[in-house]
Formats: sequence, structure tokens, C-alpha cells
Amino acid sequence: MLDLRVPSGLFFALLGVILLGMGIIAPDMRAALTDANVNLYCGAAMTVFGAFLLVMAWRAGRSHS
Repeated sequence: MLDLRVPSGLFFALLGVILLGMGIIAPDMRAALTDANVNLYCGAAMTVFGAFLLVMAWRAGRSHS
């Protein structure tokens, strides 16, 4: 049975990489009311969270084998 952490981790990691790339390539595209690069920070957080989910799914799959 497929662990739900795998597709969720892939989704968050992919979306995080896209946002991280947008934050690096186009830092001037930011929210109107802030000076912070929201795409960069949220992309980094989503990438780390997606990687965490994938590592946890990998560890769970390894322990069942």
C-alpha cells in the first residue's frame, strides 16, 4: 500500500522548489505590503517539509522490509 507521505512529500518538494526558484530568479516579484521575499522563504520551508515527509516515508518503508 502506498504511504500518503510519498505523494504529499513530492507535492510539497516540487512546489517548494518552484517557489524557491522564483524567489531567487525574480526577487522583485513579492507581496505588495512587505519587503520580505515571501516566495524565497515559503519555498525553502516547503522544500524542507517535503524532504522531511519523503525521508519519513523512506524510513517507514525500510523498516517494513
